[in-house]
Amino acid sequence: MLGFSLVGVLLVTAGCERPHEEPSGSGLPDTGHPVVTDPAGIDGENPPTMKELSFTNAGSKINGLMYLANGRGPHATVVLLHGYAGNERNLDLAQAMRRSGYNVLFFNYRGTWGSGGEFSAGNGIADVHRALEWLRDEAGPEFRVDTERIALVGHSFGGFMGFIGAAEDSRVACLGFIAGAQMGLFGRAAAEDAELRAMLENALGEAMDYEGGPVKASPGPVIQDLIDDAERYDVAARAAELAGRPLFVVGGERDVDTPKAQHHDSVVAALRAADAGQLTVVVYDDDHYFGAHRIDLAKRLTDWLGSACWPADPTP
Repeated sequence: MLGFSLVGVLLVTAGCERPHEEPSGSGLPDTGHPVVTDPAGIDGENPPTMKELSFTNAGSKINGLMYLANGRGPHATVVLLHGYAGNERNLDLAQAMRRSGYNVLFFNYRGTWGSGGEFSAGNGIADVHRALEWLRDEAGPEFRVDTERIALVGHSFGGFMGFIGAAEDSRVACLGFIAGAQMGLFGRAAAEDAELRAMLENALGEAMDYEGGPVKASPGPVIQDLIDDAERYDVAARAAELAGRPLFVVGGERDVDTPKAQHHDSVVAALRAADAGQLTVVVYDDDHYFGAHRIDLAKRLTDWLGSACWPADPTP
């Protein structure tokens, strides 16, 4: 969730080309698809399970979970990134990806949902890089991670952080950008319009509370970070950095949190202009949370991982 619905409406880009996209289907997956089917055989020594974990970044403790896939692995692993403030965590997608043979790491960025430190876009991106480092260098054999097969999948603000994280880390195999946010737009707009900046501070500040959370931060510094690093946070402008990798980009026709024209269409157009040859685009007649298409979204995501990124590990 972003909670900027009114602000998003103000950021219409005049003359923005609307790329051609195929609407999704809405049928249920075929019988036997791992999205809706438990694994037939369980490895008694390495069963599917969940482990709580933590790692530190800049002296702050970051809390997370690992959904471990069936079998000894090592398994391809997806880092699943939540939005702002993180009420929709997409853990149904985590379960579907695990049933499909992938590990899934979910964590709360600094300053969100009990993790230490303070929230900002810059801190969140640094936490993504730290999570990748932890998977590659510190997770250990108990987590059964294939360190050469790691993907980022993010929703909303998490999509933005995943895009920047993947752009800045060439070892990330592929990226899922689900109702992703173009935070560079907000930074540039806030720098030029004091009234809009105040609206952004108010919208973001609704989730901020140092005593009870869920986000520990002050609106002013968070917006200033977006302004100061607007160029770095411009997802569309960095499209060429990801054009050579498999990309899964999902938008909603009725999304008012990250309106499709500003946040989805501009990114897709930029990727196509950069000759992204492994681009999968899905558009649903749905809102920011895809509440009417959760099973279809899970099916398309797991099918994309298996066909475009890497095949799932075979059942032992």
